[in-house]
Amino acid sequence: MKDRNYIQLILLHALIGLLIYFYPFVSKIYGISILILGLIYVIKKKNANNEVLLVAGYLVGSEVFLRMTGGNILYEFSKYGVMIFLLLGMYYKGFSKNSMPFWIYLLLLIPGIIVATETLNLESDLRTSIAFNISGPACLGVASIYTYNRRISFEQVNNILLAIGLPIVATTTYLITYTPDLKTVLINTGSNMATSGGFGPNQVATILGLGMFVFFSRLILESKSKLILIVNLVILFNISYRGLVTFSRGGMITGVVMILILIFFLYINTSGYGKTKLNIFLILFLFGFALTWVYTSTQTGGLIDKRYANQDATGKKKESQFTGREEIWDSELKTFIDHPVFGVGVAKGLEIRKEQTGGDVIASHNEISRSMAEHGMLGIIALMIVFLTPVILYLDNKQHLYLFCFLCFWLLTINHAAMRIAAPAFVYSLSLLKVHFNEKPTVHRK
Repeated sequence: MKDRNYIQLILLHALIGLLIYFYPFVSKIYGISILILGLIYVIKKKNANNEVLLVAGYLVGSEVFLRMTGGNILYEFSKYGVMIFLLLGMYYKGFSKNSMPFWIYLLLLIPGIIVATETLNLESDLRTSIAFNISGPACLGVASIYTYNRRISFEQVNNILLAIGLPIVATTTYLITYTPDLKTVLINTGSNMATSGGFGPNQVATILGLGMFVFFSRLILESKSKLILIVNLVILFNISYRGLVTFSRGGMITGVVMILILIFFLYINTSGYGKTKLNIFLILFLFGFALTWVYTSTQTGGLIDKRYANQDATGKKKESQFTGREEIWDSELKTFIDHPVFGVGVAKGLEIRKEQTGGDVIASHNEISRSMAEHGMLGIIALMIVFLTPVILYLDNKQHLYLFCFLCFWLLTINHAAMRIAAPAFVYSLSLLKVHFNEKPTVHRK
């Protein structure tokens, strides 16, 4: 992509963020346009070059922004959209006959749905309750069937990541204009909706952490001129800063871990001048991130340091390291022990906690414990399929530099944000792609 085109795309999405801030109704137009233009694009191209992955990636990157600004047709619109586009992709280009593990994965979800029809209370909206909890795993299954061992170039993978990243630029621009003076809204070290666009800080930080990784990868591998290097640096540190001031740690830690994994695989796959060039990028990144942290600390009056040290505003150590989520884990683990084979059924775990707390609705933040409680042993088998498959595929897929980054994103995200958004499902599925190089990457391989 030419420098000019890249900068135009970045500016366009910054403009979208500004327009939606000043004219909120534009968010609806934006959401509908993604669906309509995406369908036209895929049908016109007949998915000749996996265009569905670009559109699905864009849906994933825009999901939190659309939820934040009221632009979604349905709350779960992005998950359903990803599934629709990838099913359309299968219509045009089929799927691997070896994707059987993910057909089994989808089948393993069905008993939990059947059990739920018997166990959920009469006052529950059966369809809504089940759909809310099963849409994420279903999205992962459908996406994985499409991507399983699908041959794709490294350049195409970077284009998919850019499709995810562009709406995150719009999100960041919106947050810059939305967020008031930090000194007026930061009174403690808890996650803060005022700094996350008035929406759930956990989901916002998750998508911003993913954006950090996207633009770090572009900084290292796609900055082919000094101008683009500067542009990517500016975007990277704006996203990092906005992610830090949400005071939600999970998404930001996940983004940093993904970056560290990518650095590791780049190091073991480069030598000579490529490694020297990589060292320069790393020094630049570390220096910039240190400046970002210091700036954030100054702007928050040191509260960000206390947040990541698990302290309250007075500097006192908090009793819980996970803001009470370990109690949900204990509850779901007990439920699994009581119902170890088929579990209690999809969405029943929420009802059980509601009864235990006297009416408080406490949704699970951990997909692992939720799967154990609601699907029993079948849930554990399903999770093992998801975790082990890309690891096994890596043995014959070593050119996929991002594989473990994507797997890590799924694993860490489902431990603090479950599968509330489409990102962990779709990003995970990208770990199953069969990646090859059409040409030498920016950092030269051995």
